Amino acid sequence: MLLSYRWLRDYCDVDLPVRELTEGLTRSGSKVESWEYEGEDIKNVVVGRVLSIVRHENSDHMWVCRVDVGGKELQIVTGAQNVSEGDFVPVALNDSTLPGGKHIVSGELRGVLSEGMLCSLPEMGLNAEHDFPYATDDGIFILGADCRREPGLDIREAIGLDDLLVDFEITPNRPDCLSVIGLAREASVTFGVPLKVKAPEAATRGGDINEELKVRIDSPELCYRYAAAVVKNVRVAPSPRWIRERLRASGVRPINNIVDITNFVMLEYGQPMHAFDKRFIDEDSIVVRNAAAGETITTLDGAQRDLSPEMLVIADANKPVAVAGVMGGEYSGIMDDTDTIVFESACFNGVSVRKTSKKLGMRTEASSRFEKGLDPNACRDCLMRALELVVELDAGDVVDGIVDVYPAPVPQTVIDFTPDWVNSFIGIDVSADDQIKILESLGFRVADGRIFVPSWRSDVLHKADISEEIARFYGYDNIPDRPLEGVADGRLSDRQKFERGIHSMMAAMGATEVQTYSFISPKAYDRIRMPADDPRRDSIVIMNPLGEDTSIMRTTALPTMLDVTATNYNRRAARANLYELATVYISRGRDELPDERAVLVGASYGGGDSFFSVKGRVEALLRRFGVTDFDVEALTDDPTWHPGRTAVFTAGGGKLATVGEIHPLVCENYGIGERVFAFELDVELLFALRAGEVVYRPLPKYPAMTRDLAFVTPRNTPVARVEKAISAAVGEVLESVSLFDVYQGEQIAADKKSVAFNLVLRAADRTLTDAEADAAVDSAVAAVALLGGELRK
Repeated sequence: MLLSYRWLRDYCDVDLPVRELTEGLTRSGSKVESWEYEGEDIKNVVVGRVLSIVRHENSDHMWVCRVDVGGKELQIVTGAQNVSEGDFVPVALNDSTLPGGKHIVSGELRGVLSEGMLCSLPEMGLNAEHDFPYATDDGIFILGADCRREPGLDIREAIGLDDLLVDFEITPNRPDCLSVIGLAREASVTFGVPLKVKAPEAATRGGDINEELKVRIDSPELCYRYAAAVVKNVRVAPSPRWIRERLRASGVRPINNIVDITNFVMLEYGQPMHAFDKRFIDEDSIVVRNAAAGETITTLDGAQRDLSPEMLVIADANKPVAVAGVMGGEYSGIMDDTDTIVFESACFNGVSVRKTSKKLGMRTEASSRFEKGLDPNACRDCLMRALELVVELDAGDVVDGIVDVYPAPVPQTVIDFTPDWVNSFIGIDVSADDQIKILESLGFRVADGRIFVPSWRSDVLHKADISEEIARFYGYDNIPDRPLEGVADGRLSDRQKFERGIHSMMAAMGATEVQTYSFISPKAYDRIRMPADDPRRDSIVIMNPLGEDTSIMRTTALPTMLDVTATNYNRRAARANLYELATVYISRGRDELPDERAVLVGASYGGGDSFFSVKGRVEALLRRFGVTDFDVEALTDDPTWHPGRTAVFTAGGGKLATVGEIHPLVCENYGIGERVFAFELDVELLFALRAGEVVYRPLPKYPAMTRDLAFVTPRNTPVARVEKAISAAVGEVLESVSLFDVYQGEQIAADKKSVAFNLVLRAADRTLTDAEADAAVDSAVAAVALLGGELRK
């Protein structure tokens, strides 16, 4: 929010040095980003009065002027043809500076001394159309009666180009401060000066608004209030200098008196307004409704916009005439021959305006204010202020009455007044009377032990919000230091410990962490050969992506990991072992937020890596978190992975991880000329299955017994399934079981394989007998038999 200091002082008598002003407002919560003086790049330029003007003796188009610059006469040569004796003009003296770094010094022109330069508006960074409509850009600026015409006076002061401009950072919860009055209210409380804001009044010229205009709101959930007034016999003309100055200082270009009034009120009250040319409103009827499917509108910027049913429009009896809260239609603007206008002051749903603005690609001054949530109760005052300015500027004749449609007035927020709680909460000691004084100066009303919140403070809902108001005007720097109270638990959460454990394990296994973006290109699924009907292709689409390559949210982290792997390979890294603790986004339908799931993805190549090495890393990670009850099955039907070198880990009724070699065709798509081994693990499922704290047991007191068993099993039976069956059958006396041999050859049938295991048996409370060991072996043999295996003879 760019604030004119001169405009601020219209509403509160603040007369402070700029540093004291800005620091005081920042301390009370209105953060100042920067400040500057208008026309700072104009130096040593003053008002001059032309005393005489004669033809240059050596030129047929130049003139020699004698100019009074305040007790001193100068000779200045000019080529302008619009200067006459008695004119007051800007004079750049010797050693002066103009915008753009232009430096003016005395010198000779065609043999005649020129002790400065007469200036045009463009040379001072201004223009006639918007700043001084009675002037011209093609010649010297002749100061009109609206300027201070005193020879020798600094030109900036003479033409009102010397305002202090303060730029505030206004947080989204304080839309009331997106206005001069809102910031004046803050300044008045900060510096203890009265706020001078009066209720606007406007003299009317007869007629009846009800005979001129009808208003109906068909979408009250999106339009909270709509107020309108009619002005006849409109006299479109330039605004007076004081309005043009304030608009220019606020970064708004002056247009004409009617448009300038709407912009002036918007900046003054923070409420966007619009003025319609009434002759383009069919049947004198305004309807606030949702757009119909297929409707279009040509907006004031000349672009045709396609509307959709969720967008709110201002329409007449037949067509949309404005996109509500964003921009008016092509024929809704003010023209030179406009005779009757309709002033609109309305309040729209901020979320609706934001969505419409984004979808249409139109962000306007009005939409940026509406989307933050404005005060419906301000609509009437803003409309009356606009009418007041119409009368003051003699811009037209105001018709009696206004149309004010307000279907569901916003209830006032009421909060219990608890001064002792406020003091305890903040850690201060401010009397109840002083707290009331602060609140009432901000527009709150305190009565009967309750606080009645003004409608423009939609951010104040709870007593903690009241505490913030007291604290910021009591002074944050005045709040005494005190130790923290209560129990502050600075320990890591279980989730944080878990994720740190993952990072620690991956680092211990020689992996390097990478971080990638969560948004990818739809083509990434094609690169990993994901089937066209794979449900993972149902991705969340970003509404305003940076480009097609970042247009959707990933449902698998494998493409981005392979991108990083390909980068390392193409930069001639001989080997790589990479991992990322990533997030994927699984769609849950249009009306619900996606399921954001953490996954651990890794990839490696070079250095003798194999399927068994990457499988071992995943198993080590599972052991680290106490997950031992899992199944491993071969994966042969996923085109992303090698059909003979990939496995799926399942546990807890779900897929825990996919581990294996990336399909050669996928590697080719990424330009990787090495075998790549990878895994993708469901971190959320691992977190749910993790064991509790590790409990260490003392070293065993009793000896172990070992048995080696070799089984002939069907060739397609996974070794892990056989191992799991042995563990379940032998039970508590089994200390460990480990595979030490797999054989396929002449002595074994072609559809069979031999697998040999070493069993370590031990009891914690006694020495096992041979009979107990034999029984354990028999149990193991019987369990493997159920899988189609038999003890090898």
